[in-house]
Amino acid sequence: MKKAFQNLAVKHPFLKVFGNRYILVLLFFTIWMLFLDNYSYLEHRVLDKEIEELEDNKQYYQDEIRKDNSNIKKLRNPAQVEKYAREKYYMKRENEDIYIIEFEDEAPKEGAE
Repeated sequence: MKKAFQNLAVKHPFLKVFGNRYILVLLFFTIWMLFLDNYSYLEHRVLDKEIEELEDNKQYYQDEIRKDNSNIKKLRNPAQVEKYAREKYYMKRENEDIYIIEFEDEAPKEGAE
């Protein structure tokens, strides 16, 4: 086995490095840590991507909470409650007509799912 390796090392000088057992152990350890271990580099990349997505979601929901809190503060005023109800739920006062105008590009298309 050793003689076969020496013959290969003579033909291909870059293989001479792999004749050292410490290099072989280091190579095995590196491959193990990068690809085979439970805490491998590839697993860390996947987990880091998930962490980034969760942090983005967290930021989005914090922004939404801030908006909702400001809307709640506005709705403490009765005039704002009336305005909100009229805009969102198309509520009206007595003896008042409401006309809803929808433009072609804003209206949902029939048959679209």
